[in-house]
Amino acid sequence: MKTAATGQEVRRIAERIKGAAEAAEDGEYQTDSALGEQRWRAAVIGNYAKHRDAEGTRRALLSGLDGAD
Repeated sequence: MKTAATGQEVRRIAERIKGAAEAAEDGEYQTDSALGEQRWRAAVIGNYAKHRDAEGTRRALLSGLDGAD
């Protein structure tokens, strides 16, 4: 599971989610990934600069997750 190819796939999927989120909603999104010894993980982070409070940030995060559909 923890091969370089798996890490590349995790990053590719995060980029695909980012693209879907940007297509569904006007905004800027970015990806972040951590490829550690125990696990691979990636996140799509979106529109944080536009939301100055916790609830706005939460909505932006959930919107980014919805882009994965």
